[in-house]
Order: sequence, then C-alpha cells, then structure tokens
Amino acid sequence: MNILAILAGLSGALAVAAGAFGAHGASGQAAEWLRTGGQYQLLHAVAALVALRLEARGPAWMFVAGGAIFAGTLYLMALGVPRWLGAVTPIGGAALIAGWLWLAWSLRQF
Repeated sequence: MNILAILAGLSGALAVAAGAFGAHGASGQAAEWLRTGGQYQLLHAVAALVALRLEARGPAWMFVAGGAIFAGTLYLMALGVPRWLGAVTPIGGAALIAGWLWLAWSLRQF
C-alpha cells in the first residue's frame, strides 16, 4: 500500500469538499479562503500523484504536506479559528515552492 498515494487522494477529496463549501455554504472572506485553499490543495494533490508516477517521492511529499499546511490553515480560519493562524500559511506555500523546485531538479536528466 502506498500511503503517499492514499494521502494525495484524500487531499484531493478534501479540496473538492472545501471548494464546494466555499461556493455554497460560506460567504465573504471565509468563502475566499476556502476557494483559494481548495484550488491549491487540489492542484498539488494531482501534482503529488504525477510526481509519484515519475518516481519523485520527495517532491510528492512536499506537495501533500505543503498543501495540507497551506490549505489547512485557510480552512481553519474560514471556520473561525483566530486569524493569527494565517502566519503559518506561508510555511505551506514555501513547501509547495520547494516541491516544485525539487521536482525540477529531480527531472533534470530527462
């Protein structure tokens, strides 16, 4: 069983649920946070699966973890957690950027 592939799939499912909640159950800033988090998390869930297919496990982990941190903090703020949690969001974004750079480095031989 590939736990990373399972986590990527669950990440994609959570992203769709967050986006749907943002579109139909939230308003204002909360809807924006849910939409942004959902878009980034879904994109990076797919990127993680592609990275796995390319046998780039490190970048795949960065995409899953970074997506969870980036989107997760936005989701929590949308649900009413104090806004200071937004200071953690860039850590997830940095992990996503690092994942892309790592993937590019990993694929330099192709």
